[in-house]
Amino acid sequence: MAFDPAVLRAGLAVVERRADQLTAYFYAHLFAHNPGVRALFPERMEEQRDRLLAAITHLVQRLDEPERLAGYLTALGRDHRKFGARPEHYPAVGASLLATLRRFAGAAWTEEQEKAWTEAWTVISQAMIDAERAVPADEPAWWQAEVVHRRWAAPDVAVLTLAPDRPYPFTPGQYLTLCSPRVPQVWRPYSIGCAPRVDGTLEVHVRRVPDGLLSPVLVDEVLPGEQLRLGPALGTAVLDPYSRRPLLAVAGGTGWAQVKAVVEALAQRGDRRATVLLGARSDADHYDLDAVRALVDRYARLEMVLAAPEDGAGRAEAVALVHEGLIRLGDCSGRDVLLSGPPDLAPAVAARLARLGADPELVRHDPVPDTLDRSRPASAAERFLQPRDIAWINRTELG
Repeated sequence: MAFDPAVLRAGLAVVERRADQLTAYFYAHLFAHNPGVRALFPERMEEQRDRLLAAITHLVQRLDEPERLAGYLTALGRDHRKFGARPEHYPAVGASLLATLRRFAGAAWTEEQEKAWTEAWTVISQAMIDAERAVPADEPAWWQAEVVHRRWAAPDVAVLTLAPDRPYPFTPGQYLTLCSPRVPQVWRPYSIGCAPRVDGTLEVHVRRVPDGLLSPVLVDEVLPGEQLRLGPALGTAVLDPYSRRPLLAVAGGTGWAQVKAVVEALAQRGDRRATVLLGARSDADHYDLDAVRALVDRYARLEMVLAAPEDGAGRAEAVALVHEGLIRLGDCSGRDVLLSGPPDLAPAVAARLARLGADPELVRHDPVPDTLDRSRPASAAERFLQPRDIAWINRTELG
């Protein structure tokens, strides 16, 4: 690596205090000099601008860790296929990035900075291009999927059944990303809520997020017959296929979708015991009870424990019930563990399980953010002092 990471960090420290202006200028420059690129981005750009600065920061932080950097760039390169990114776009992005850094660094910009950032972008962009080219030729960048059924499972939850236009390979426990032509280029991740089916259909469980860009559309507006676009299956929160250890799964809310897929696959084999602790904010929030009962009826080695506080209780009471359920289970050693639910569920439950003897190496969950705050910073000082969670399209980038 010819460039000095310290030079890049010093340059970034100069400009990042003007993050909102910097990212707005970058995209203005990119679209003005490359008009056709605008169609690859969502109409509302606030979230995209936040994601840009976070991605640059992640890259610069990983420059001294080649293995982490390589994994991050591989995930980015593969994931950008579904956006329509092509090799010829990368020089345009690099030119706009340099123009932006040069403008906002002002007198602090030096020939050394110019050289370091040029060399760094050359390495970064080539790694992403190589990752894209390494994808097998027969693997689509995306799938078209018809909505064949939409079921309101709760006032704010819809279960969608999707029929991809070609076989969609995945392993139970993985998630997919999807977008709707109603809100073009707004992608969100959702767990695949079923084991592979003979008819090739998939199931996703969507909870409406207040002020969300995509989830209200999926819950309230999308109708059977409409087409959605799916990205490739992602995520490593899958079970060891050779393990015969009993499974302990803890799910909250729509985290049930991921657990459901794994338990359905185990039921097809029938050779492992499984215990599922399914927490919810209330009895009404246990939205998929017909599927729960069907799994219990057909899977003799499945123990299902439902935990929900009395109506009117708060989130704290729901969390306490889940922890009480874990304590009643007793010794958790020798089990495979799957955790799925709100972002704060996995860290809290993993800590409790460690005290109950669970082996951390056997605990699986999707990557979680460092902070649960997704509000946009109101000032540069707030951006530095109160880090925000960025709405990543592919959370494996954080793993």
